[in-house]
Amino acid sequence: MVKEAMTAVADTLFKDHKSKTEIMSAIADVQLGANTVARRVSALSADAVGQLERDMIKCKWFSIQCDESVDAADTAQMAVFVRMVFEDASTREEFLTLLPLKTTTRGVDIYNVVKKYFVEHNVPIEKLVSITTDGAPAMTGRHSGFIALCKADPDFPKIVNYHCIIHQQAICAKVMRFDHVMTPVIKIINSIRAKAKQHRSFKLLLQELSAEHSDLLLHTEVRWLSRGKILDRFCSLLNEIKAFMESREEDTTLLSDAEWLLDLAFLTDMTEKLNQLNTQLQGKDRTISDMISAVKAFKAKLSFYLQQLKNKRLQHFPTVVKMLDSHAGADFVLDVNKYCDLMSKLGQEFEDRFNDFDKLEPCLAFIANPFMEVDITEISEKMAELFTVNPVEMEMEVINLQNHVQLKSQQHSQHFWSLVDPENYKNIHQAALKISALFGSTYLCEAAFSDMNVIKSKFRTRLTDEHLNDCIRVNLSAYTPAYTSLVDSMQCQSSH
Repeated sequence: MVKEAMTAVADTLFKDHKSKTEIMSAIADVQLGANTVARRVSALSADAVGQLERDMIKCKWFSIQCDESVDAADTAQMAVFVRMVFEDASTREEFLTLLPLKTTTRGVDIYNVVKKYFVEHNVPIEKLVSITTDGAPAMTGRHSGFIALCKADPDFPKIVNYHCIIHQQAICAKVMRFDHVMTPVIKIINSIRAKAKQHRSFKLLLQELSAEHSDLLLHTEVRWLSRGKILDRFCSLLNEIKAFMESREEDTTLLSDAEWLLDLAFLTDMTEKLNQLNTQLQGKDRTISDMISAVKAFKAKLSFYLQQLKNKRLQHFPTVVKMLDSHAGADFVLDVNKYCDLMSKLGQEFEDRFNDFDKLEPCLAFIANPFMEVDITEISEKMAELFTVNPVEMEMEVINLQNHVQLKSQQHSQHFWSLVDPENYKNIHQAALKISALFGSTYLCEAAFSDMNVIKSKFRTRLTDEHLNDCIRVNLSAYTPAYTSLVDSMQCQSSH
């Protein structure tokens, strides 16, 4: 398609150009045979692997994130990403590999394929700082989980491990799951959209009523938090939905029930707040400090919302306010205690789920602001426990650093740790770099699975594991291929 477009454009663009024949000939010579394209993709992938392996050798420390999903051919695939930190404190995130799990997906299976890859590709295991997983039993089982087996292997250094922050947050969010609200909402949406004629009639009604939205969002069984937009749209079109169902003589009793409608409104507001947090946690190059800060801020907001709700101040619950206003004079009484109890449970769930980061947080805070007032012995011991530094030497380094006039003047510099002499501040510099290498989530793995499902769709199930790996690497890698040397190394033949 691209070649055809280039040919059509060039024929017009270079109509009077003296070199038109040569240009058209060059476009015609572009090779697009299936086998040729596959070889070119493999060559591009190999080039990216070469650059990655050189960076792995050059970097000071690295961490990995791992997650597992099933492709279109029902093969379990383990995605692995790496975050490297270099001597100048710069970082780089890259796709490391996709490892197929042909039979079972136990912890020992994951450990075996990862260890085999490390050995075969000369990955410097001694530089590994941490492993971030989705928290599945195969990953985190106390005795036979992937992490446990890595820690028991003498080839692996002492590592920091924790569950993906996004997964933890999503689990916390399930405290807010109102099945008595979600089930009818999904049933109504699916009912309206199930039949083409009925769906068209509903959209026509929305146009006639000049509704705020032109359609309902279709529910799909994906992440629970994605339901936030569905609830918001449902609330916005509540009157139109009710009118449509009444025109079809369907039961709308629930859509007039005061308690149910207030539950719907409250769930809509809280889901929107959780969605905002979820958005903050997602994306590439999100540091663990940024993610933990976002979670801490959300916990503080929950406490604030709770206090506001107890005082019946509803400014932060716009859907609840709208629901109460639209039913003024009706038998609508807000059960503050019920919603306060739910928010308390959500807050407690966040406290319980994120207590793994209590040890890490003081270290992150100190590296972010090394001139803050701290208990020098305490912070040095915590750094030693997590990042294998010498606590006694570090105590002296902290004192020296906090009294270094020139460095103190640069404390707000984005590149502060690249200014710190690694010889004079060996331990503190090492801890800072290791913290910079930490992943906060398995988001990159999950994003890669979305690409995998497109690349290896139900129409391309014969794609081999090797070619799938190559395609994903070419798609995700930030490395710029050495095109000139790749072209020089290949013998080109015209595509017919």
